[in-house]
Amino acid sequence: MSDLKTRFDEAVNYIQNAEGDFKPSNELKLEFYALYKQATEGDVSGKRPGMMDFVGRAKYDAWEKIKGMSSDDAMQKYIDKLEALK
Repeated sequence: MSDLKTRFDEAVNYIQNAEGDFKPSNELKLEFYALYKQATEGDVSGKRPGMMDFVGRAKYDAWEKIKGMSSDDAMQKYIDKLEALK
């Protein structure tokens, strides 16, 4: 496994198991979500959720904004964003 992938997995684990002082805003959660999805699945696909699915629609839109970003770039941005918050 590459060093980048290892650091990415550690960052994901940190965020998923964060306790205490780490209370990200909804906007920050969406950014991390989009970067995670781009890194692990690539470009967004499927139909945009309907108007009444506010959460699904917000997630889809956040992910769509970074369409075309490489998996490695998404992993690095995810790590950098977390490091900036620590």
